[in-house]
Amino acid sequence: MTFRRIINWAIGLPIAVIVIAFCVANRQWVEISFDPFSSTSPFATMFMPLWALVFIGIFFGMIAGWIACWFGQGKWRRATKEARVDLQRAQDEAQRLRREQQDRLSIPNQTS
Repeated sequence: MTFRRIINWAIGLPIAVIVIAFCVANRQWVEISFDPFSSTSPFATMFMPLWALVFIGIFFGMIAGWIACWFGQGKWRRATKEARVDLQRAQDEAQRLRREQQDRLSIPNQTS
């Protein structure tokens, strides 16, 4: 096993045990209300286990973070794309100049 794999197991296994213990300890069902105006008879309610609510919150937080990072890194993706285009143009120009140089060298002198 590689060192990285050992570290992944050393960190991942305790986290997995803690997550499983959390899920088992929080099995009770809770009522989730989406109506901020009426607490006695809410318009939209949902019953789910508490651990599911926590994991759904974590999931949506990860998605929101991913989207924020995607938009935040847009300028770097744009700069990379422009650099690739510039590099391709420079390579094409260098190849064209090499061909012209070879053509000039391969033509015999006509001054004889």
